[in-house]
Amino acid sequence: MAPVSITIRALSVLLLVWNWNLRVQAKPQVPCYFIFGDSLVDNGNNMLLPTLAKALTLPYGIDFPRGPTGRFTNGRTVADVVTQLLGFEDFIPPYAATSGPELVRGVNYGSSASGIMEDIGQEFGPVSGLNRQLDNHMNTVLQMVSMLGDYDAAAGHLGRCIYSVGMGSNDYLGYLDLRRSSQYTPEQYADTLIQRYSEQLKTLYSFGARKVAIVGVGPVGYSPFAITACKGRTGWSCVDKLNNATQLFNDRVKALVDSLNKNLPAARFTYLNAFNILHDVSNNPSSYGIRVTDSSCCQKARKNSQYACIPFQKPCENRTQYSFFDSFHPTEAVNLIAGRRYYKAESPLDAYPIDIHGLAQL
Repeated sequence: MAPVSITIRALSVLLLVWNWNLRVQAKPQVPCYFIFGDSLVDNGNNMLLPTLAKALTLPYGIDFPRGPTGRFTNGRTVADVVTQLLGFEDFIPPYAATSGPELVRGVNYGSSASGIMEDIGQEFGPVSGLNRQLDNHMNTVLQMVSMLGDYDAAAGHLGRCIYSVGMGSNDYLGYLDLRRSSQYTPEQYADTLIQRYSEQLKTLYSFGARKVAIVGVGPVGYSPFAITACKGRTGWSCVDKLNNATQLFNDRVKALVDSLNKNLPAARFTYLNAFNILHDVSNNPSSYGIRVTDSSCCQKARKNSQYACIPFQKPCENRTQYSFFDSFHPTEAVNLIAGRRYYKAESPLDAYPIDIHGLAQL
């Protein structure tokens, strides 16, 4: 018989999967939520781009009421979960499909395959890296100034919003490219990324962001994509090296949070430890009702993409028991776990110095 704590934990996850109405039927805790990131949060922006990095068809969205929307998972993304926990009545819409007054409550700029570095993901076709996402946000801010009357009104509104920025996963999957890994040592690569990231986050601050949650890079070496890519490269040592490299980056992000909060007036940056949360799921899957951690729920396409599901192929039936929906992206079940812990930390390691719930209260 399973320990009571494990049983309750797994049951809580299943209840979250079944219960779509996570929203608090009241005023949202913040007036708006702006989302920056890659395919872990993209909810449709790449659908209008001439890129292969888009989730056009089933089985993506098989458990989402609107079907395929550009989300690289079977249901909600982690950003969707956080949106609901913040009390919004509907999901934050993609930038590509939003204009006018709708912008005031926030938009999602996420673009699949994108990264901190501009060249990341371009082999699939044009994608919006973080620099382009910041350009899009500048356009949003300019429209907001016009709609709210002046800069001070817009700044006051934006300063109360939550921002989440989750970048770096694709930069580290790109590090599997021998040309890139031979050009940089892990330390040099982390330093190069963090230098660029620091400037990008300061730009976001200059556009009015004050409450910013920076999502660290998860243990990408555990993904079926990385495990396959590591074959022939001394197996698990390759996986461990990739995860260790991401931790070098995460350590620098955490230090960057301290620096930004110290040097930027009224800044409230925080670090969300995706690595710790997803490492916990991978190493203690039964505690969360997960049974399969090293293979994807859907069959992988062999053309055009290294991680996408074969269009219209039926995925696994027991999706709540899988960590990965395709070769890289988590299932809704894992997104629920991560989103819940981003919002309200369940371990001292989950967030530094504060979780999203605490950030919203500031």
